[in-house]
Amino acid sequence: MLAIARFQVPLQGAADFRAELEAVKAVLAEAAGYKSGSVGQNLDEPELWTLVTHWINVGSYRRALSSTAVKMEVVPLLATAIDEPGAYSNDI
Repeated sequence: MLAIARFQVPLQGAADFRAELEAVKAVLAEAAGYKSGSVGQNLDEPELWTLVTHWINVGSYRRALSSTAVKMEVVPLLATAIDEPGAYSNDI
């Protein structure tokens, strides 16, 4: 499954935000079921960012989100994401 979180960040905060996203990705990478992840900045609208993670299944993603480390280090940043559905099946 894919988990996609999009963010809108002012350009002056871009460097710090990218570092935050990379740190969040590193925390998620320690979770069981994590396959890969990437951080991206939109080419047309550079204030838009994305964190895309790939998981073995939705259960592993949800278990990762419930871990203490993720609740402390990841969830606060994910709470600032654009409010839209972010879980996708890539097995279709």
